[in-house]
Amino acid sequence: MIESNLERIGLTGNVGKVYLACVALGPVPISRVIGHTALPKATVYDAIERLHGDGLVHVSSELRNRVVSAIDPSVLLEQHESRRQRLNETLPLLKALFHRAQGKPNIRFYEGSEGIETALWDSLSGDSAELLSCFSMEELSVHPGMDRIHDYLTERVQRNKLLKVVRTQSKDLYQVWPSSHRELREVRYTPPDMVLAMTFVIYGNSVALLSSSKECYGMVIDSEEYASLMRAMFAGIWQMCEPTPYVD
Repeated sequence: MIESNLERIGLTGNVGKVYLACVALGPVPISRVIGHTALPKATVYDAIERLHGDGLVHVSSELRNRVVSAIDPSVLLEQHESRRQRLNETLPLLKALFHRAQGKPNIRFYEGSEGIETALWDSLSGDSAELLSCFSMEELSVHPGMDRIHDYLTERVQRNKLLKVVRTQSKDLYQVWPSSHRELREVRYTPPDMVLAMTFVIYGNSVALLSSSKECYGMVIDSEEYASLMRAMFAGIWQMCEPTPYVD
């Protein structure tokens, strides 16, 4: 029963046998584990090396009569939860690649403030050298917050991605992030009667949409046709907007 459950979480064959021996015997010389499992010495040492690398056992640093002891088995659950979290973070990207290969659109929906941040940072993925965007600074100052927006913009410059951004002056709570050659940013302002209350970023064949704080969600649409439509709409808005002077 225990062996089969360990196999399901990746501790298969001799590795599982050695791990069970370490748990059952407590801190003992490795020679005791070899005798308990009746496995070849090299096999036991290889298994212990893997278990040590996985953070499941501790091995003393003494050159002679080295002692091995199992870490509290609850670490298995912690590692499982950690892997599950990483998988949850990676799965939407894998699904996006899958749907893209199938020629189908893909929609990723993220709830809450963390969802807004996730969708925003996704716009830095891929190899697109130019981002076309509308920033509602009033909403972004709430979710994900000005500090995280600053981190995002800094990372964008480090990745050498040009940002063309439309903003609405009535939504600009702070006089920050003007047009800058050094920071790869060109800013234009909408006419007074055009208020854009949501944030979006177009990058490659994807569009990230960030809602207001009232609805509080982030969404990414992976679709060549939708991205092309949004790019055409952005071009029309861009032509209507007022250029701003570069600070450098």
